[in-house]
Amino acid sequence: MIIVSILRDESDGVYGFEIKGHANFAKKGQDIVCAGVSAITVGTVNSIESLIGVHMDSVMQDGFLNARLPLGLSSEAKEKSQFLLSAMIVMLQGIEDSYNKYIKIRDIIN
Repeated sequence: MIIVSILRDESDGVYGFEIKGHANFAKKGQDIVCAGVSAITVGTVNSIESLIGVHMDSVMQDGFLNARLPLGLSSEAKEKSQFLLSAMIVMLQGIEDSYNKYIKIRDIIN
């Protein structure tokens, strides 16, 4: 199962996320759940970096992705990043709605 942890601050803003595990929906190379989650999350990191110019602190390995926004963002960069991270969550929730045996999303408030 893929576990998606959405990292939120006290004001409910998203400052990062962590993805762990494999869906095991199908064999490697044919797993549409893993492929969808990977495309959405890596695409979000790339979008934040390319469109907003904010480099996310990220680590990616097989079955693992941890990405966090840096501290000290301008209010404009933070707002734009929040928009893209919120869109990512909506897309992941769509996958969870259809494939809830293979992906679980949880909020972590720090």
